[in-house]
Amino acid sequence: MAAKWTGGHSSSILCLNVNMEGLVASGAERGELTLWDGTGSPAGQLQLPEADDVTSVVFSPRCPTKLYTSHGETISLLDVRSLKEPTERFHVNEEEINCLSVNETDSFLAAADDSGAIKVIDLEKKKVSRSLRHSNICSSVVFRPQRPQSLVSCGLDMQVTLWNLQKARPLWTTNLQECKTEEDGPQPAGQFFNPPLAHSLSVASCGNIFSCGAQDGKVRIFRVTGVRFDRELEFQGHSLGVSQVLFLPGAYWLLTGGNDGKVLLWDVSGDVGKQQKSPAKSLQRRKAQAPAAARKDGKLNKVASNDQAGVLPKLSIDHGEKVNWISCTEIKGSKRVLVADQSSSISVYPLPEP
Repeated sequence: MAAKWTGGHSSSILCLNVNMEGLVASGAERGELTLWDGTGSPAGQLQLPEADDVTSVVFSPRCPTKLYTSHGETISLLDVRSLKEPTERFHVNEEEINCLSVNETDSFLAAADDSGAIKVIDLEKKKVSRSLRHSNICSSVVFRPQRPQSLVSCGLDMQVTLWNLQKARPLWTTNLQECKTEEDGPQPAGQFFNPPLAHSLSVASCGNIFSCGAQDGKVRIFRVTGVRFDRELEFQGHSLGVSQVLFLPGAYWLLTGGNDGKVLLWDVSGDVGKQQKSPAKSLQRRKAQAPAAARKDGKLNKVASNDQAGVLPKLSIDHGEKVNWISCTEIKGSKRVLVADQSSSISVYPLPEP
């Protein structure tokens, strides 16, 4: 049974984030923002102006008292020591913001919105330094750890894109609909009605491995090598869309949450961790070992399927409600997964140790 954190919201919780000191922030519909201490008690509450839904909350990685929130087309910077009026506000997006990300040096903030735009704000100069774009709603954007100028994004155009802030154009883009393996065979009739709209991204602590969750229920894991990325692994994670993916800190353990009401924990370290030291040699080795039918134009066409990779969840939580957001924190020395859904409470489940 999950523990429940209640009393912080009156409407559906849409987003979560945890700072380095264990303080949890949650944003909900109608402008509700709440802070929670490690015991699950509300530690502060604020009603943001205009009562727009709070769609993303993210703490500064350098200063745990700074909290960036998106509500409607606006980004507000709050001081969690005194939840009052925002200390700064940015209004640079033209449509509702879906996701915020701050790089690890706290120098750039990226905001992805419904128009497909990603506005990158220089936090020192307090102005937009880059405007990047998807052709449809941009659902997720994440800066890569250890690479403060590099970020990945995805959207309902089924594109996953690697960017560098020194360039206005994408370094590399993959269309999930075109990214099929030979083992997939002909496209099932139902697939036409369930395209791989990309919903969520998470980058592992190493900065080179990232995961994408999509509407077709599949979880895809990519490896960045230089200015491009390749698909490392793909497996059917959920029976409905994957709304959330989250790599646990310092590990290749991946949490996923779905529209099927399940929260799953996957150990992909055997598939990606062992190749981390030399991805280029690993790719060459896999090319050499692959049969001729799997090679096309010098590229490896096949990607590990469920059976080949042996990817099975280490933990399956039947949460029962569509998952809006997942996060991870440590309570009394043990890891916990926090789950936000259509309700006004946060569910808390214990996690095994990596």
